[in-house]
This record gives sequence, C-alpha cells and structure tokens, in this order.
Amino acid sequence: MLGSGQIARGAILGQKGGVWATSAGYTLSKPEQDFLVKTAFNTPGEAQAHGITLAGIKYMCLQATDEELLGRKGEKGCIIMKTKQAILVAEYDPPVIVGDANVVLAKLAKYLKDSGY
Repeated sequence: MLGSGQIARGAILGQKGGVWATSAGYTLSKPEQDFLVKTAFNTPGEAQAHGITLAGIKYMCLQATDEELLGRKGEKGCIIMKTKQAILVAEYDPPVIVGDANVVLAKLAKYLKDSGY
C-alpha cells in the first residue's frame, strides 16, 4: 500500500477489533478504531454527519457507503474500505489525488477479498 507512493499513511484493522498492520508512527486511537469498526459502515450517515477522525485529524466525509468512505481536509484525504474481515485505512497527501489513491486501495481490498479476508 505505502510502496505505491500514492498512500502516505495507513492501517489495516480487523472487523472484530484490533490493529492488524500500520505504517510506522501511525496510530489510530481506540475511539477512532471503534467508530470505523462499529459505526461507520453500519450507519454510513454517521460518518457523513460527524466526519471521520484518523490519528487526530478530522476529515469531512464526502462519500459513505457500507463498503467505502471518502474524506477530505484541505488538500489531504482519506479512503477507508471494508473487506470480509478487515477495514483498510489510507491517507494521502498532495500532489496525490483521490482517484490515484483509490486505485491502490481498491486493488488491496480486492486481493484481500479474493483471499477470504
């Protein structure tokens, strides 16, 4: 995910809780993790109403479905995708645009889904 050069920071969370992987120095607080695992995908309107906070940065939620969240703060953005067992969290910085970052995360999500995760 980070090796693509499109994603600046990221994490993989288990849908039952817990952090499976994270980029160096990137920490999601317990409330941030809980919101993603328990609320954001079950009631996407909550993410749109209250935004998405990742590692202390609050993003305005531009799109929320039961499988994907897109957020923006200035020129930075976040993409969060749900697979069968995991939640993929990615943040990107300029000059990267959402479409380029989304392609990278979607490929990882597809790989995990195809692998049963």
